[in-house]
Order: sequence, then C-alpha cells, then structure tokens
Amino acid sequence: MKLFGVLLIAAAAAFADGPGKIVSKRAAEDFALSADPNAKQWKGVAGVFAENDSFGKALPGYRTEIRSRWTDKYLYLLYIQPYKTLYLIDNPSTTTETNKLWEHDVAEVFISADLDHIKQYKELQVSPQGEWVDLEIDREHPKPEGGWRWNSGYTVKARVDDKAKIWYGEMKIPLASLDVTAPKTGRELRVNFYRMQGPPSNQIGIAWQPTGNRSYHVPEAFGRMILGN
Repeated sequence: MKLFGVLLIAAAAAFADGPGKIVSKRAAEDFALSADPNAKQWKGVAGVFAENDSFGKALPGYRTEIRSRWTDKYLYLLYIQPYKTLYLIDNPSTTTETNKLWEHDVAEVFISADLDHIKQYKELQVSPQGEWVDLEIDREHPKPEGGWRWNSGYTVKARVDDKAKIWYGEMKIPLASLDVTAPKTGRELRVNFYRMQGPPSNQIGIAWQPTGNRSYHVPEAFGRMILGN
C-alpha cells in the first residue's frame, strides 16, 4: 500500500506544470476570422500538436495542430483537426450558446492568467458547425450551473473540408475576459488544449498535455502559453 501511494505521488508530480509550451506570436493588428491555416495571418506561425489521450497514449489519425497569435486586445487560436467521421448536433445554433457542446465533436482550450490560483480558469469551445460555449471554472468553489452562464465575449469560426477530412476551428478571445489587461511580450498563461471526437458511447478525447486522468480538469497538468514577439 505504501509503495502504491508513492507511485501515485510520483505520477502526479510527472504531470505537474506539464512540460509543454506554446508561443503565441504577436500580430501587428487584429484580423477577421477565416478558419484558414493558409491565410496570411497564420503563415509562418509554428503550432503545437495534441495527439495523445489524457493518459499519454498515442491516437494515430487524430493529430491536431494548434496555432496562436495575440494583439493588445485579443488572443487568437486556430485548430487544424483531421477526422474520420463527425458527430454533430442536428439543429445547430451559432447565435446562442450551446451548453454541453462537449458531448459532440469540439475543440477546447482551458486557460488562465492566474499562475497562483490554478484551480480557477476559463474553458472555451468551438464545434465544426461554429457552435460555441464558454465557462468559468473554479474547482474549489464550483460556479452555479457549472459556470456556463459566464460570457467571455469571444467569437468563433469553423470550416469543414469534407474532401481532405479536416475541420478547422478558430477563436478570437478578448484578453480582458482572461484578466489580461496589459498584455506584453513574455507574459505567461496556464493552458491546455483538448478535442472531443465521436458520440458519448465511444468518444475519443485528444489532449495536448496528458492529465493522467480520465478528466481534463486537472490544472496541475496544464502547460504554458508565452506571449511572444
């Protein structure tokens, strides 16, 4: 039993402050969302890849690229996601928030500018149909209704390439909604990227930083985003 406890502690330590880092490249000006990795604003921007499940097991065929840019007002994220089939909502709404969107295909970011209170962070999602939901998470003092009534004011765009079997999701997040009021080069945020694929009965979860748990809500495993030049 003692050895088992030691192994659990070691496993938790291995995931603490995940080693992954993504550099968000500074943009000279804000831009319209296109969900197009070949758009001029995304050319030359290096991304990171989510290609494992939450335990670190490789998931061939689901290697997801995430790129990021930032300006004085916004944080931009672009997801490039190969798929086999899509599990979608029959009657999507792109003008109202869709609670429990994560029960269908979706790209997610968990993010926080507070490096000290790691149990508090924001969760934002985009679907292949351009649906969205944003949540305010507090693992120690849960928000009413899971925090989904919080509104970041972000916008999203999605595009599906049926021929190439890739879907693209893009987010434009007001930095003020993340409590970043004076962004500057070198600023760090805590972050993890996820993706859900398929129906709940056979859902595949793809993670950037493994959490060592079936749940993605393990802030100790988050990586870092650095606001770069």
